[in-house]
Amino acid sequence: MIMLITGLVIFLTMHSASILYPSLRSRMIERMGAGGWKGVYSVLSVVSLVLIVYGYGIARQTPFWLWQPPAGLRHLALLLTLPAFILLVATYVPANRIKARIGHPMLLGVKFWALAHLLANGSLADILLFGGFLAWAVMGFVILRRRDRVNAVTYSSGTLKGDIMTIVIGIVSWAVFAMYLHVYLIGVSPMPG
Repeated sequence: MIMLITGLVIFLTMHSASILYPSLRSRMIERMGAGGWKGVYSVLSVVSLVLIVYGYGIARQTPFWLWQPPAGLRHLALLLTLPAFILLVATYVPANRIKARIGHPMLLGVKFWALAHLLANGSLADILLFGGFLAWAVMGFVILRRRDRVNAVTYSSGTLKGDIMTIVIGIVSWAVFAMYLHVYLIGVSPMPG
Protein backbone atom coordinates (compact mmCIF):
# COMPACT_ATOMS: atom_id res chain seq x y z
CA MET A 1 0.00 0.00 0.00
CA ILE A 2 2.97 2.31 0.64
CA MET A 3 3.99 2.06 -3.02
CA LEU A 4 0.48 3.01 -4.18
CA ILE A 5 0.28 5.95 -1.78
CA THR A 6 3.78 7.17 -2.70
CA GLY A 7 2.95 7.03 -6.41
CA LEU A 8 -0.33 8.87 -5.87
CA VAL A 9 1.30 11.59 -3.78
CA ILE A 10 4.03 12.18 -6.39
CA PHE A 11 1.69 12.05 -9.39
CA LEU A 12 -1.11 14.17 -7.96
CA THR A 13 1.26 16.70 -6.40
CA MET A 14 3.10 17.18 -9.70
CA HIS A 15 -0.14 17.53 -11.63
CA SER A 16 -1.56 19.94 -9.04
CA ALA A 17 1.42 22.27 -9.02
CA SER A 18 0.50 24.16 -12.19
CA ILE A 19 -3.13 24.34 -11.07
CA LEU A 20 -2.33 25.73 -7.63
CA TYR A 21 0.77 27.71 -8.60
CA PRO A 22 0.43 28.72 -12.27
CA SER A 23 3.77 30.52 -12.37
CA LEU A 24 5.71 27.48 -11.09
CA ARG A 25 6.03 25.89 -14.54
CA SER A 26 7.46 29.03 -16.13
CA ARG A 27 9.88 29.51 -13.21
CA MET A 28 11.08 25.92 -13.51
CA ILE A 29 11.56 26.31 -17.27
CA GLU A 30 13.54 29.49 -16.62
CA ARG A 31 15.72 27.67 -14.14
CA MET A 32 16.14 24.31 -15.94
CA GLY A 33 15.34 25.10 -19.55
CA ALA A 34 12.32 23.66 -21.39
CA GLY A 35 14.05 20.34 -22.09
CA GLY A 36 15.26 19.95 -18.52
CA TRP A 37 11.84 20.66 -17.06
CA LYS A 38 10.09 18.32 -19.49
CA GLY A 39 12.65 15.63 -18.71
CA VAL A 40 12.24 15.88 -14.94
CA TYR A 41 8.45 16.09 -15.25
CA SER A 42 8.34 13.08 -17.59
CA VAL A 43 10.62 10.94 -15.44
CA LEU A 44 8.67 11.73 -12.27
CA SER A 45 5.38 11.06 -14.08
CA VAL A 46 6.56 7.67 -15.33
CA VAL A 47 8.05 6.68 -11.96
CA SER A 48 4.87 7.71 -10.13
CA LEU A 49 2.66 5.82 -12.61
CA VAL A 50 4.79 2.71 -12.21
CA LEU A 51 4.47 3.00 -8.43
CA ILE A 52 0.69 3.47 -8.72
CA VAL A 53 0.19 0.53 -11.10
CA TYR A 54 2.54 -1.81 -9.24
CA GLY A 55 1.29 -0.76 -5.80
CA TYR A 56 -2.35 -1.13 -6.83
CA GLY A 57 -1.63 -4.54 -8.36
CA ILE A 58 -0.05 -5.74 -5.11
CA ALA A 59 -2.92 -4.31 -3.04
CA ARG A 60 -5.48 -6.11 -5.24
CA GLN A 61 -3.90 -9.48 -4.38
CA THR A 62 -4.93 -9.18 -0.72
CA PRO A 63 -7.69 -6.56 -0.65
CA PHE A 64 -8.90 -4.90 2.52
CA TRP A 65 -12.62 -4.57 1.83
CA LEU A 66 -14.41 -1.51 3.14
CA TRP A 67 -17.65 -2.43 1.39
CA GLN A 68 -18.99 -4.82 -1.22
CA PRO A 69 -20.67 -2.91 -4.04
CA PRO A 70 -23.97 -4.30 -5.31
CA ALA A 71 -23.67 -5.94 -8.74
CA GLY A 72 -25.93 -3.30 -10.31
CA LEU A 73 -23.34 -0.62 -9.68
CA ARG A 74 -21.04 -2.30 -12.20
CA HIS A 75 -23.63 -1.51 -14.88
CA LEU A 76 -23.78 2.12 -13.76
CA ALA A 77 -19.97 2.30 -13.64
CA LEU A 78 -19.75 1.00 -17.21
CA LEU A 79 -22.24 3.63 -18.32
CA LEU A 80 -20.40 6.45 -16.48
CA THR A 81 -17.14 5.63 -18.22
CA LEU A 82 -18.70 6.42 -21.61
CA PRO A 83 -18.82 10.20 -21.01
CA ALA A 84 -15.35 9.91 -19.44
CA PHE A 85 -13.96 8.66 -22.77
CA ILE A 86 -15.85 11.28 -24.79
CA LEU A 87 -14.57 14.05 -22.51
CA LEU A 88 -11.01 12.73 -22.72
CA VAL A 89 -11.20 12.76 -26.52
CA ALA A 90 -12.72 16.28 -26.41
CA THR A 91 -9.48 17.45 -24.82
CA TYR A 92 -7.53 16.62 -27.98
CA VAL A 93 -9.91 16.86 -30.95
CA PRO A 94 -9.72 20.40 -32.35
CA ALA A 95 -12.79 22.60 -32.80
CA ASN A 96 -15.36 20.73 -30.73
CA ARG A 97 -18.12 22.44 -28.76
CA ILE A 98 -17.70 20.12 -25.77
CA LYS A 99 -14.32 21.65 -24.98
CA ALA A 100 -15.65 25.12 -25.80
CA ARG A 101 -18.47 24.67 -23.29
CA ILE A 102 -16.60 22.82 -20.52
CA GLY A 103 -13.16 24.36 -20.86
CA HIS A 104 -11.35 21.50 -19.12
CA PRO A 105 -12.95 18.28 -20.38
CA MET A 106 -10.11 16.02 -19.23
CA LEU A 107 -10.68 16.93 -15.58
CA LEU A 108 -14.43 16.37 -15.93
CA GLY A 109 -13.68 13.04 -17.65
CA VAL A 110 -11.40 12.01 -14.75
CA LYS A 111 -14.27 12.80 -12.37
CA PHE A 112 -16.62 10.49 -14.29
CA TRP A 113 -13.93 7.76 -14.50
CA ALA A 114 -13.03 7.95 -10.80
CA LEU A 115 -16.66 8.07 -9.62
CA ALA A 116 -17.53 5.09 -11.81
CA HIS A 117 -14.69 3.06 -10.32
CA LEU A 118 -15.55 4.10 -6.75
CA LEU A 119 -19.09 2.83 -7.30
CA ALA A 120 -17.93 -0.53 -8.65
CA ASN A 121 -15.05 -1.20 -6.23
CA GLY A 122 -14.89 -1.17 -2.45
CA SER A 123 -11.39 -2.01 -1.25
CA LEU A 124 -9.10 0.40 0.58
CA ALA A 125 -6.76 0.50 -2.43
CA ASP A 126 -9.72 1.40 -4.69
CA ILE A 127 -10.78 4.21 -2.37
CA LEU A 128 -7.23 5.58 -2.24
CA LEU A 129 -6.65 5.34 -6.01
CA PHE A 130 -10.00 6.45 -7.39
CA GLY A 131 -10.86 8.72 -4.45
CA GLY A 132 -7.49 10.46 -4.83
CA PHE A 133 -8.05 11.06 -8.52
CA LEU A 134 -11.64 12.21 -7.90
CA ALA A 135 -10.55 14.74 -5.26
CA TRP A 136 -7.75 15.98 -7.54
CA ALA A 137 -10.09 16.37 -10.54
CA VAL A 138 -12.77 18.17 -8.52
CA MET A 139 -10.19 20.57 -7.06
CA GLY A 140 -8.54 21.18 -10.44
CA PHE A 141 -11.81 21.70 -12.30
CA VAL A 142 -13.15 24.19 -9.74
CA ILE A 143 -9.92 26.19 -9.61
CA LEU A 144 -9.37 26.28 -13.37
CA ARG A 145 -12.99 27.19 -14.17
CA ARG A 146 -12.85 30.00 -11.58
CA ARG A 147 -9.55 31.19 -13.09
CA ASP A 148 -11.12 31.10 -16.57
CA ARG A 149 -14.00 33.33 -15.36
CA VAL A 150 -11.67 35.77 -13.59
CA ASN A 151 -9.40 36.03 -16.65
CA ALA A 152 -12.36 36.08 -19.10
CA VAL A 153 -10.95 33.06 -20.93
CA THR A 154 -13.00 31.91 -23.91
CA TYR A 155 -12.56 28.78 -25.98
CA SER A 156 -13.12 28.48 -29.71
CA SER A 157 -16.75 27.83 -30.51
CA GLY A 158 -16.21 24.49 -32.23
CA THR A 159 -17.96 22.91 -35.18
CA LEU A 160 -20.42 20.12 -35.83
CA LYS A 161 -17.62 18.15 -37.50
CA GLY A 162 -15.47 18.49 -34.36
CA ASP A 163 -18.40 17.39 -32.18
CA ILE A 164 -19.13 14.33 -34.33
CA MET A 165 -15.46 13.32 -34.43
CA THR A 166 -15.20 13.70 -30.65
CA ILE A 167 -18.30 11.64 -29.93
CA VAL A 168 -17.53 8.88 -32.46
CA ILE A 169 -13.89 8.50 -31.40
CA GLY A 170 -14.97 8.58 -27.74
CA ILE A 171 -17.62 5.87 -28.19
CA VAL A 172 -15.34 3.63 -30.26
CA SER A 173 -12.48 4.05 -27.77
CA TRP A 174 -14.83 3.28 -24.87
CA ALA A 175 -16.18 0.15 -26.59
CA VAL A 176 -12.71 -1.18 -27.46
CA PHE A 177 -11.44 -0.53 -23.94
CA ALA A 178 -14.54 -1.97 -22.23
CA MET A 179 -14.75 -5.08 -24.41
CA TYR A 180 -11.07 -5.92 -24.85
CA LEU A 181 -8.37 -3.74 -23.32
CA HIS A 182 -9.71 -3.58 -19.75
CA VAL A 183 -9.47 -7.36 -19.43
CA TYR A 184 -6.07 -7.45 -21.13
CA LEU A 185 -4.53 -4.60 -19.13
CA ILE A 186 -6.39 -4.81 -15.80
CA GLY A 187 -7.45 -8.46 -15.72
CA VAL A 188 -11.11 -7.66 -14.99
CA SER A 189 -14.01 -7.46 -17.42
CA PRO A 190 -16.22 -4.42 -16.86
CA MET A 191 -18.88 -5.97 -19.09
CA PRO A 192 -21.89 -7.48 -17.31
CA GLY A 193 -21.88 -11.20 -17.55
